[in-house]
Amino acid sequence: MGFLFYGTDVNENRAHVHVGKRGVDKFCKIWLEPFISIADAGDLTLSQQKQVMQIVEEQQDKLLKQWALFKEGKPIKMLTVKR
Repeated sequence: MGFLFYGTDVNENRAHVHVGKRGVDKFCKIWLEPFISIADAGDLTLSQQKQVMQIVEEQQDKLLKQWALFKEGKPIKMLTVKR
């Protein structure tokens, strides 16, 4: 699964990340603040949503730092999560 920010996200103030996998039409959108929650499940199954939520909870600080860099127009890093 891939976690990403869309270029148009720069217009949104609330930190979030999009999550999806190859072959899906609609990515999941997850709020990172003020608490982690699914804004739109997209095409992810319930099992995939649970897996993604666990990853986001574990990586929330790193994702928020990347969001801040993204909002400032600075380069962001690819994060690797080992399972």
